[in-house]
Amino acid sequence: MAVAFEQSETKKNLMRAFAGESQARNRYTFAASQAKKTGMYVIDLLFRYTADQEKEHAEIFYNHLKKAAGENIAVDGSYPVDIAEDLVSLLRKAQHNEYEEFDPVYKSFGEIAMQEGFPEIASSFQQIARIEKLHGDRFGRFAEQLEKGTLFVSEVSTRWICLNCGAVLDAKEAPLVCPVCHHDRGYFIRFELSPFETAGAC
Repeated sequence: MAVAFEQSETKKNLMRAFAGESQARNRYTFAASQAKKTGMYVIDLLFRYTADQEKEHAEIFYNHLKKAAGENIAVDGSYPVDIAEDLVSLLRKAQHNEYEEFDPVYKSFGEIAMQEGFPEIASSFQQIARIEKLHGDRFGRFAEQLEKGTLFVSEVSTRWICLNCGAVLDAKEAPLVCPVCHHDRGYFIRFELSPFETAGAC
C-alpha cells in the first residue's frame, strides 16, 4: 500500500542510513589513522578506500531525502563505538557492522520501502546492502591474513606491489624494504588485491 513520503517509515530509514554511513566513514577514517601510525599503510588504505565508498552511500541516501529538504528528521538508532588498540579487532568490528548493515538492516529497509511504494529507494537499499556484504568480506579477509601472519607472507611465490611507487616483485614474502622507493613492508600488498590492477597485468 502506497504511503505519503512525509508520513513514511522510509523517510526515517533514509535518515538512519545516512547517519549510519556518515558515522562509518568517520570510524574508518579514525581506524586508517591508527593503522598508518603503526606503519600498516595497506590497512590504512583499506579503511580509507572503504570510507570513501561509505561517503557515497551516505550521499545516495541523503539525495533520496530531497522531499524533506528544510526539515529536521528525528530518528532513534544505536551506533557502534569501535575503539580498539589492535588492527585485527578494528577489522573484525568493521566486518561485523558491514554484515549487519547487509542483513538485517538494509534488507528490512528495502522491504519497507517497497511496501510503502518507493521502488527506487528500495533498489538503493538492496544494491547498497550487497556492497556492504562485499565490504564485510574484504575486512574479514585482511583480518584473517593478519591473524595468520600471511598478510606479507605466502606459501608460494606471489606477485607483490608497492602501493607507494608501484614496484612489482615475485617472492614468497614482501620485502622488508621496497628496493625502489625504500618504503617499508607496510606498503606492500598482493598484486591481485591491489586497487586498479588485475591478476593478468604485467
